[in-house]
Amino acid sequence: MLGLNHTVLMSGVDYFDDRFPINAYMNSHVPIDAGKAKAEHTAIKQALESAGVNVVLVPPPDDCQDGVYTANWALCRGDKAVMARLPNKRGAEEPYAEEILRGLGKEIIHVPDGLRFSGQGDALPCGNDLFVGSEYRTDREVHSFLADTLGYNVISLRTIPERRWHGFGPRIINKTTGWPDSFYYDIDLALAVLRAPGGGRKGLIAWCPEAFTRPSRQLLRSYDGVEKIEVSRHEATKGFACNLVSTGETVVMSAHAPKFRTELEARGFTVITPEITELAKGGGYIRCTTLTLDN
Repeated sequence: MLGLNHTVLMSGVDYFDDRFPINAYMNSHVPIDAGKAKAEHTAIKQALESAGVNVVLVPPPDDCQDGVYTANWALCRGDKAVMARLPNKRGAEEPYAEEILRGLGKEIIHVPDGLRFSGQGDALPCGNDLFVGSEYRTDREVHSFLADTLGYNVISLRTIPERRWHGFGPRIINKTTGWPDSFYYDIDLALAVLRAPGGGRKGLIAWCPEAFTRPSRQLLRSYDGVEKIEVSRHEATKGFACNLVSTGETVVMSAHAPKFRTELEARGFTVITPEITELAKGGGYIRCTTLTLDN
């Protein structure tokens, strides 16, 4: 039996674009090859299915450039789904995601008014632990709401902001959203869950220490509830190494993170590496295109 990600929800790339640059990776001056993006999305689906994951495929929401990134639609646990509250240019995805998840039998829950939440993109379960990001797409006040509503032990984290002068100077505010920018705007760009706890073993995560602020880095280093693999900043940002889907036995991950792949294979994981270039231009990767339905 699979230990993680038994069933995931995927959408489609019909409207995928970066005409509204809402994160630090998006650059509307570099055109997206729609045909390649579609092939990449198909390759991710096939890789997941070959790993034994059940993929529920739904049409993408009409005219939503980021509708392919279903991970941001909600966080599911059991029959509950806590819905995301997304950046301005993604607002039209919210009612569509609610309709889809309600149709799949989920009890729909909304975060309190006025709060931001980036769904599973910013909230990664590992057994009863939930690693949650803050500042860029999720407000810190949501953390306690997730703990109370879904019963998780929330581990609150924060990644480093994008700054104007190579890590120094004022923080960059995204011109489209008005929100702070980061190359780790969602935590699934800096941390990945590889194995759930069970059978006398701790859960296993991968994380990029350089992606986190000093207090969060210290917190993760000292937390002994999970085993940890470290990922380099280069492979996390250039290779999207942490943006993966694991079943606990097979990892579907970037083809551009060779050191991390070697570490996983040394630990006994089967690794599948579909080639992704176009989807990355939207600031998303493999994990971003899948919403786990059965945490």
